[in-house]
Amino acid sequence: MKLGVVGLPNVGKSTLFNAITQTNNAQAANFPFCTIEPNTGIVMVPDSRLDVLSDMYHPKKVTPATIEFVDIAGLVRGASHGEGLGNKFLSHIREVDAIVHVVRCFEDDNIIRADCSSDPASDIETVNLELIFADMETVQKRRDKALRAKNGGDKKALAECELADRMLAHLEGEKPARTLSLNEAEKEIMDSWFLLTSKPVIYAANIAEDDLGKDISEIKDLDKVKAIADSEGAEMLVISAAIEEEISQMDADEKEVFIEELGLGQSGLDRMIVACYRLLGLISFLTAGEDECRAWTIKEGTKAPQAAGKIHTDFERGFIRAEIVPFDALKELGSMTACKEKGLVRSEGKEYVMKDGDITLFRFNV
Repeated sequence: MKLGVVGLPNVGKSTLFNAITQTNNAQAANFPFCTIEPNTGIVMVPDSRLDVLSDMYHPKKVTPATIEFVDIAGLVRGASHGEGLGNKFLSHIREVDAIVHVVRCFEDDNIIRADCSSDPASDIETVNLELIFADMETVQKRRDKALRAKNGGDKKALAECELADRMLAHLEGEKPARTLSLNEAEKEIMDSWFLLTSKPVIYAANIAEDDLGKDISEIKDLDKVKAIADSEGAEMLVISAAIEEEISQMDADEKEVFIEELGLGQSGLDRMIVACYRLLGLISFLTAGEDECRAWTIKEGTKAPQAAGKIHTDFERGFIRAEIVPFDALKELGSMTACKEKGLVRSEGKEYVMKDGDITLFRFNV
């Protein structure tokens, strides 16, 4: 999973990127375009179930799932026409699975705002419009190409033409592609266009340290961000990049105490990962043994053979069955042997839909 961290210049995205990846790869400075080339960082997905399995199996290694974050250069008005670092910005967004759109929800006279920035809602509109303009150009090109094929009698091109007309009207109404209602066939066509505004979005509302713990209604303009997120079916995450930066520099014990004192429950990174999984419809199944205990990320609704293919293509090709026990059952009984004695280890075939927390052993033959 690859997440692009985007936003206008000086909204705190590089500070947030450094905090969540626990690196200083991204320069955070009080001027536009201090980020030019994208910075990347790999983050392990926290999963307490792996700790339980590790205590049970004492494996040679424990491998959690990971997320790759990409800090992308700040966008300005006119990016879709090449302004600022527009072309680079747009090309880097095309490569990610989802977007973390950092929005400035704090006031600080010492940190300059981008020329086009006035409040969080206008900032969101600036970024979204540039992505929409770029998508309109993409859809128009695909429509022109499909129109030529349609005139040659291609039925698939006819469907593409019709969807392109609907999509252009939708985008011209300043609405992102992800909010257009589509059937499965239309979604397949749209996915082949690689539209920027079709990507799932988390709006990361970057608030002042003093606003942490306050209700949304008490923080200026936060309700506007929430309204936009709700209208798009997007996620909103309230976070303080400055606080996350402090947390990232602490050891585990200090971190736990600090988070508890602030009443956050979880770090911003942990909350972001939960939001990402929810937004993208992801779950994890687990494999366990003396060699390795590991979490594997899959799409919700994935069947057993395709899940096996995440481990190795031979597992999917030669799939026979999956032996599965729910994590909670294994945790309660303490061993796979005890689960077998209780009849809790199930043998599932090719049509089995994987569930979050399935402890799985795949049987295959190639």
